[in-house]
Amino acid sequence: MAETVAPEATLREAGPEDLSFILELEANPAIRPYILPWDKAAHLARLAEPDSQYLIGENATGPIGFAILAGVANPHRAVELVRIAVREPGSGLGLRFLLQIMDYAFSELAAHRLWLDVMEHNSRARHVYEKAGFVREGVLREAVFAQKRFVSLVVMSVLEWEWRKQRR
Repeated sequence: MAETVAPEATLREAGPEDLSFILELEANPAIRPYILPWDKAAHLARLAEPDSQYLIGENATGPIGFAILAGVANPHRAVELVRIAVREPGSGLGLRFLLQIMDYAFSELAAHRLWLDVMEHNSRARHVYEKAGFVREGVLREAVFAQKRFVSLVVMSVLEWEWRKQRR
């Protein structure tokens, strides 16, 4: 696969050997309040699903982030970005990694729609998604129980024609 994330980074499919890195990122105090982390068994089960795909962004020093996609075999070509995390949140790396994932979803997976949900209080991520071209579709009010409270999720998406238009 070896797609470019940034001049110094590539994107590749992840496997079980990458789970220690993924679990390490999910445990990062800067990331943990914004995700519902899974244990190793849950990740192994998801890795084995033919409708899911894990991606790793890496540079010469090693992995810089990961993403989980679902719906990669969806006949409606609607792919979900289940999770994205980078080693250095707030560095600008997340946007570059997200743009590469978008390129991969629309070019390699032939997605028509790439969508996600993000915790409403995660304003940094929502800003990055909007900057990348995602459009807010609505709110799933108090949809998940996280950090001992109910949290609303903002649903966002970008369509293939929107992605192509912004790539010009």
